[in-house]
Amino acid sequence: MMPKATHSKLAKLPAIAIALSLGTVLAGCGGMPTERGLSSTKQPVIERTNFVLDVQTNRSGLSISEQQRVDGWFDTMELAYGDRISIDDPTNNPALKTAVSDLAGRYGLLVSETAPTTAGFLNPGQARIVVTRSSAFVPGCPDWSAKSDMNYNNATSPGYGCAVNSNIAAMIADPQDLLEGKKGTGETVVATSNKAIGTFRNTAPTGAGGLPAASTGGN
Repeated sequence: MMPKATHSKLAKLPAIAIALSLGTVLAGCGGMPTERGLSSTKQPVIERTNFVLDVQTNRSGLSISEQQRVDGWFDTMELAYGDRISIDDPTNNPALKTAVSDLAGRYGLLVSETAPTTAGFLNPGQARIVVTRSSAFVPGCPDWSAKSDMNYNNATSPGYGCAVNSNIAAMIADPQDLLEGKKGTGETVVATSNKAIGTFRNTAPTGAGGLPAASTGGN
C-alpha cells in the first residue's frame, strides 16, 4: 500500500502540469494590447529620393542637344503629378530656368524655386536639375503581435489604423500632402466658386413658368 504522503504528492502533479501548460499557452499568445488611446500608432512615413542630371549651360540657357537630353531624361523618369523639379544653378541664369520650365511644362509640372542639397560638386558652366520624388508607406503593418483574446486594458489592437492609413498612403497622388497639405493661391478656388454661385443665381426657378396645362377629360 502506497504511503499517504506519496499519494498526496502524486495527486498534485496533474494540477501542476495543467498550470504549466496553461502558462505556456498564454506566453505564446503574444500578450494583450496595451495602447489605450484612440490615435493610431501606425502612421504613414514619407520618403524622398532625389534624382539629378548635370547639364552644360550657356547664355541662352540650354543648347538644343542639352534640351533633347533633358527631355529624354524626363521621359525616362516618367514624370507625373507629385514629382518636384528644381534647378541648382550657381549663376542663377534666368534663361536656364525658362528652358527647363518649358520642358517641364510638357509634363504638367512647374519648377520649384529652391533646390535640395545634393552630393557632389558642379564644374564651371554646369547646372544640376533635380527631380524629387516622394513615396508613402506605413511601416510595421499588418501587426498581429497581440494574439490573446483577453483585453483587460480595453486597448486597441496593435494593427489599429493599418488598413486606413495604408490605403491612404497607397492612393494619395502627392505623398507630400500628408506632411504639409496642398497650398494654393486662392485664385482658382475663387473663380470656381463664383462661377457656381453665378449659375445658381442666374438660373430661373423651375416653377417660374407656371404649371403646364393638362386636361382631365378623355377624347
